[in-house]
Amino acid sequence: MEIEQTALPGIGLRHEFTTRSGRRIGIVSHRTGRRDLVIYDPADPDRACETVKLNDEEADALAELLGAPRVIQRLNDLHREVEGLVSEKLPIGEDSPYAGRPMGDARVRTRTGASIVAAVRAGQVLVSPGPDFALAAGDVVVVVGSADSTSAVADIFTNG
Repeated sequence: MEIEQTALPGIGLRHEFTTRSGRRIGIVSHRTGRRDLVIYDPADPDRACETVKLNDEEADALAELLGAPRVIQRLNDLHREVEGLVSEKLPIGEDSPYAGRPMGDARVRTRTGASIVAAVRAGQVLVSPGPDFALAAGDVVVVVGSADSTSAVADIFTNG
């Protein structure tokens, strides 16, 4: 898929692409942080027929909704292509030594070689959470690595 990027002096950047069905869609990223989702008129690809202004929280929610199924699909594809690669969904229990602490405190990658690729909280998926993401009891983290390394991560979140 080809994504066109256009600098908008004094405003920010515009990214656009055309769907397989021929619809033109764009995202304008303003210097202020606001984002506009733009749907162009099918009869006139230079004319916006709909613009939805999104604040940071709304843009993040939309990205998560669109991105989470793709992450899962890519993980499933990797499992078929790479022998020995596994992913595990690990719950963070109330008695976990990392509940209420930043994820980076667990030093998962350093200690095990496995990677945390997503966290699920209250049905919302956060793709690629950073080390400052505060884990909470009830969260589920998605870990990718070998069988041994993902097992080691489970032990870390249970026993420290």
